[in-house]
Amino acid sequence: MNEIQAFEGFPPEGFRFFQELAANNNREWFQEYKQDYIDYLQTPAVSLVFELGERLKSEFPRMAYDLRTNGAGSVMRIYRDIRFSKDKTPYKDHLGITFWEGPQKKGSPGFHLFMDSAGAVFYGGHHSFDKDYLAAYREAVSNDKSGEELRQALDKLDNEPGFEVVGGQLKKVPPGYNRDSPRGELLRYKGLGVKSPQLDLKTLRSPKLIDACAAAAHTMGALHRWFVEVNQTVIR
Repeated sequence: MNEIQAFEGFPPEGFRFFQELAANNNREWFQEYKQDYIDYLQTPAVSLVFELGERLKSEFPRMAYDLRTNGAGSVMRIYRDIRFSKDKTPYKDHLGITFWEGPQKKGSPGFHLFMDSAGAVFYGGHHSFDKDYLAAYREAVSNDKSGEELRQALDKLDNEPGFEVVGGQLKKVPPGYNRDSPRGELLRYKGLGVKSPQLDLKTLRSPKLIDACAAAAHTMGALHRWFVEVNQTVIR
């Protein structure tokens, strides 16, 4: 890979690209303007991955990132998987970047940046637990010590201005667990995470985006570390 440039923010042309892609989501248009995607979004995203990745490692030493842009690295591919989707538009009109702490990217807890033409959010946690992690999560929630540690981490996040705890839930406590558990609400989660306040375009166009994401990760730190502890009990 060529020498990584310093991250100076995403240029205005990158947000304009997403706006125009939304109106021209087809292969012909994308092929004509693919270089714009590379220059104004993918290339600065790689710089962001490197600089933010190193910042995250200063607080979370085992945090991992990958500079590849082929889908195996931290920058998610722009190409959509349309095999099982009713929406057949071939390209994503947003950018995803991920960092993780664990033996592999998929399934490990970490942090994620999702950006489109209107702004971005920084996310920590799991959008959806896989089968093995879900079982380990429920056991950890059922344990009085680790279950209360999770509750305390979430309560703290609830009190952080602009941060939002999110995740899909079952309607009832899953079978095999105490329906009257004081942590019944936590047992119902199928995925659990937290979103930062919206990051505006001014921040995204500036090197200060690194600071904003690092600060959000610090705020989410207790929840992230809880997830890492659970992940260590899962055999993958």
